[in-house]
Amino acid sequence: MDMICSFQMEATLVANEFVDRYMAAANGEYVKVYLYLLRHQQEPVDIDRIADALNHTESDVKRALAYWEKLGVLQMEKKETESRKAPGQLQPSLEEAALEDRTVVIRSESEDSREQTAALTKASEQTSASGRPVYSQEQVNRLAEDEDFTQLLYIAQKYLNKVFTSRECEVFAYLYDGLHMTTELLEYLVEYCVQGGHTSIRYIETVGLNWHERGLNTVESARAYASGFTKDSFAVMRCFGLTGRKPGEKEKQMIEKWFSVYGFSRELVLEACNRTMEATHTPSFPYADKILSEWKKAGVRTVRDVAVLDEKRQGKKRNATGKRATNQFHNFEQRQTDYDAMVLDQVKSWIGQA
Repeated sequence: MDMICSFQMEATLVANEFVDRYMAAANGEYVKVYLYLLRHQQEPVDIDRIADALNHTESDVKRALAYWEKLGVLQMEKKETESRKAPGQLQPSLEEAALEDRTVVIRSESEDSREQTAALTKASEQTSASGRPVYSQEQVNRLAEDEDFTQLLYIAQKYLNKVFTSRECEVFAYLYDGLHMTTELLEYLVEYCVQGGHTSIRYIETVGLNWHERGLNTVESARAYASGFTKDSFAVMRCFGLTGRKPGEKEKQMIEKWFSVYGFSRELVLEACNRTMEATHTPSFPYADKILSEWKKAGVRTVRDVAVLDEKRQGKKRNATGKRATNQFHNFEQRQTDYDAMVLDQVKSWIGQA
């Protein structure tokens, strides 16, 4: 049976590397923008035109351009008539990249490969500067022969509903091979983060490093830690009357500091939250953090310690008030008159006993 294609006259070629490496992980709307630009790469295009053609908002198009530029797939250039820089020079500002005085350049497959290699090298250098060892592509490929590691990547990609990039594989390679975290623990790590609404590799890596620093090397210990922190976090949010949402990133950091760094009990933290509400009549994590930081400096460990601290402060206030009253009366001349004797003499005169 012969098949005849209806689209034989013109064609838009998509680099295999884009399909293999970037397409699966990208938002569908972003892929549309890329394909549109690829189709019109020999023509001048602007934000309005792309938005109208794809039924997108201008903000959608700008986000897509910023996304592809960040990955190195697209290159933003100023028009030659206005640019003071060399033509073809990559502009770093994603904000400016969306303006009308810029044009978009789709990189060829060979150029894209070269630029991506340079970008990955730069990212590796930055990661290395942060103190975490960098796993090369050769090291990751070596781990591909490890059945447990390949199974881990398969499960993690299923959880995250994406195909991993080299950078994402490198993160799991370090956690698995560099920190010797078990596959069971790493699978639970991914599950825990996804259930919390966090699917970025950077977040998963941060949590994994935190668990390693705390010595959580089994699923049981990690689950116990995560469960305890979740309950503590929920208790704080409920005390503040914020049951309709999860704590924000900064709020979460403060909560973790109170429980994990300061080592305070839930009862003590909730006491600080209650005092915050009484003082401010509104939820205030910074105010509660100030209270707990002062308690930490004072060596407070229990609610009873807080009561003792309160008594000491009240005593100091009373002493200060008493001293001021004494000083006030001492500003007047002290009289030596015996008022009791005067009253007694007066009474005697009334009854004729004087």
